[in-house]
Amino acid sequence: MKLKKSFKIALNIIIHSKLRSWLTIIGIVIGIAAVIAIVSIGEGAKKSLSDNLNSLSADIITISPGFSRAQGSSSGFRGPDSMPGSTSPTTTATRNVAKNLTVNDVMAIKTISNVKYAMGIISGNVENVTYLSKTSRTTVQGVDVSIWKDISTIELVSGRQLSQGDINVVVVGSRVNTTFKDIQINRQISIDGRMFRVVGILKESGGQDDSKIFMSIEDAIIVLDNKNKKNFDSIIVQVKDIELTDETITEITNKLMITHGILQASKVDFSVTSSKTVQERISSTLNSATIFLTAIAVISLIVGAIGIMNTMFTSVLEKTREIGILKAIGAKDKDILTIFLLNSAIIGIIGGVFGIILGTIISSYIGQLTSAAGVSGGGGMGRMLSSSYVSTTLVIEIFLLSVFIGLLSGAIPAYRASKLEPVDALRYE
Repeated sequence: MKLKKSFKIALNIIIHSKLRSWLTIIGIVIGIAAVIAIVSIGEGAKKSLSDNLNSLSADIITISPGFSRAQGSSSGFRGPDSMPGSTSPTTTATRNVAKNLTVNDVMAIKTISNVKYAMGIISGNVENVTYLSKTSRTTVQGVDVSIWKDISTIELVSGRQLSQGDINVVVVGSRVNTTFKDIQINRQISIDGRMFRVVGILKESGGQDDSKIFMSIEDAIIVLDNKNKKNFDSIIVQVKDIELTDETITEITNKLMITHGILQASKVDFSVTSSKTVQERISSTLNSATIFLTAIAVISLIVGAIGIMNTMFTSVLEKTREIGILKAIGAKDKDILTIFLLNSAIIGIIGGVFGIILGTIISSYIGQLTSAAGVSGGGGMGRMLSSSYVSTTLVIEIFLLSVFIGLLSGAIPAYRASKLEPVDALRYE
């Protein structure tokens, strides 16, 4: 029997059992849609995470005052929400008293061979920032203008970066620019009563820098009323070789323990965080969560597979006499096997197509909901989950999986149908 003829017979079986076939197909659609939605949101979150952390660059290490042992890290790493300027609450069991970071710390770090740049920064919230007639509250960050343009990876929308010798000039983040309804380059902005000229506007990065105003550390000392000019809120380090980041972190830790007069690791009063390590940890967590949720979604596919098997057994029983007739007129076992395998494969194909479409729509809708929640609540996790990524590879793999499930589920019923004796099949009532 030709394959085309077998396909027509298989399709005819589905057409004449519409209700049962579509109920079976719906089971596959739900399972496929769940897998597509979960995996695409997970991939979108990882892609968003990678893009956000790339704004800091993988070669950046941040040193912050204070060390929390509640997080169980012997090297003193902290998550991005624990960095200076974060407004997210952090709960810790025990915490060493923070000691200010100083110029001596920066000088000590600069002696490490893999350190390319090191600079101290100070930051703080300013209540009265006024541009034209609008006043808002924002964060000011003072940086070393001689190297900040080399460390920062955020591109400019317009204007220029801070440069050495700049006095009373600032560069503003994208969210600050949005708050004040498009700031013009070389226009004056008032920060706590002092006038500054805007020389640059940064592109949106998705990070905390979007809500900051950057200026020279000398200007920031005055604006933030920092009486101790030798103290920093954090130190930013750029490494030469990313592959040696972990070793560099160890060297930084040892150097700072010496400058702080610390002899025991349990007394460390600072935290060292690399964006590379943060990215690896969060990616690992996202992978674990995606695998767990996908495993739950696969249960729906198993239920759908059982539904296909049940439908196929029922079809074999209903078509027993027809099978006997086909065999009586010359159909072989392989022809009967092909008909019922094609029947189950068609169910898998239809379920896969509709499942992929539904899953893509669901993942997009969930992304829109989480995006709205992230913007209104200011949540970084909401922004991270706000994008889904449905790759061509994922679509192909899920489609093939659906077809495979159909074939696998129909294999046993199809085999049993092919082994029916013509005489017994014709006698079946």
